[in-house]
Amino acid sequence: MPSPSPGHAITMRVAAPTGFSATAELTSAVAAAGAEVTALDMIESGHDGVVVDITCNTAGEEHAARVSAALDAVEGVEVRKVSDRTFLMHLGGKLSVEPKVELRNRDDLSRAYTPGVARVCLAIAANPADARRLTIKRNTVAVVTDGTAVLGLGDIGAAAALPVMEGKAALFKRFADVDAWPVCLDTTDTEEIIAIVKALAPVYGGVNLEDIAAPRCFEIERRLRAELDIPVFHDDQHGTAIVVLAALINALRVVGKAMADVRIVVSGAGAAGSAIIRLLHEQGAEHIVACDRKGALYAGRGDSDPHRQWIADHTNPGRFVGSLHEALVGADVFIGVSAPDVIAAEHVATMADGAVVLALANPDPEIHPLEAARHATVVATGRSDFPNQINNVLAFPGLFRGLLDATARHITTPMLVAAAEAIADCVGRDELGPSYIVPSVFDPRVAPAVAEAVVAVATAPAAG
Repeated sequence: MPSPSPGHAITMRVAAPTGFSATAELTSAVAAAGAEVTALDMIESGHDGVVVDITCNTAGEEHAARVSAALDAVEGVEVRKVSDRTFLMHLGGKLSVEPKVELRNRDDLSRAYTPGVARVCLAIAANPADARRLTIKRNTVAVVTDGTAVLGLGDIGAAAALPVMEGKAALFKRFADVDAWPVCLDTTDTEEIIAIVKALAPVYGGVNLEDIAAPRCFEIERRLRAELDIPVFHDDQHGTAIVVLAALINALRVVGKAMADVRIVVSGAGAAGSAIIRLLHEQGAEHIVACDRKGALYAGRGDSDPHRQWIADHTNPGRFVGSLHEALVGADVFIGVSAPDVIAAEHVATMADGAVVLALANPDPEIHPLEAARHATVVATGRSDFPNQINNVLAFPGLFRGLLDATARHITTPMLVAAAEAIADCVGRDELGPSYIVPSVFDPRVAPAVAEAVVAVATAPAAG
């Protein structure tokens, strides 16, 4: 059974007999059922009984039902209500709109709205660039999805994707004070998505594409970048690539190896894998072998997908032909953005000394981190319950903060590299170790450092 987690937390309102040991017995029953008690609150206390709210982490809905049943089975105990804390958090959505100005009287109203607002409208009509200065455009990002590749859930549609996009917008605000808004489109037509985003663009200072299935995501991003004068960023590609590069920079510092020298094996040649490979290539990685379900990509394999063809043409200089497991023999680094359990400890054992394993499939990685750690020196995953979580929250809030502050019109590869290096440098050389190669997502230094690095590149004379 999976381990209990906050994502499956419940609160049970329980009636129990009065007694000094009542709460202890309730806690013991919950623990015996395999849940983790995180809070216990006394709601009512009388001569004939008590009412207690017990909050605990469970491993899922079935486990939660068993925990509730275990309490009900205790003599004299009644579970009156079970609340799913995740669903409670989402009731009514996670976002709201609040005005930045006070509207206390008619005087305020005449400036915020009619007639005064007409003067601002005319100023923007005369000089459209003023929209970045005089409207929400200066600090607002559209979080755009069609709901076709949501988390590990796949094609669940625009409406079902909305809770994820709300969460993304909340992260923008929490970590970088960027006002982001979900734009969930009920279409999977590439041309229609491009047209809609272009039509909405006057409101926004940037576009964050999210959870759009490959290969359409590549074309949508390419076209929007070419046709809009605001930054367009596909987080599933480039956000992941930034944090992976940051993690690898520090992992190689831990094991004392150089980017240009290490042999890197990447499992997964989709959106994330392609972006990671391109960014590592730009950073000087010369020995990359990418693998998909068919095995290693190499020049001449005959891939019709242009993104796989680019990978084949720019990696695997030795034209290795073989499986993922065969590619790992002697490799220094494994990066997984593919599927659960594609490698095992026995395969990590064939890697070079001081091996680095970044197994990032979520929620179940390519190899369990404890298994990888049997032979690898540095192990990272996308999970929050193990060290070295590779989380895009380290990248996208600060990146967009910097883009907006610099009034950037486009995103460049040097900006992505600068963001990765800023993240890596948030871990001091004296702090680095196998279990600490990336900072916490709650480290307050990260977003400002990334923003500053991006602004420096965006405003440098060479940036044009």
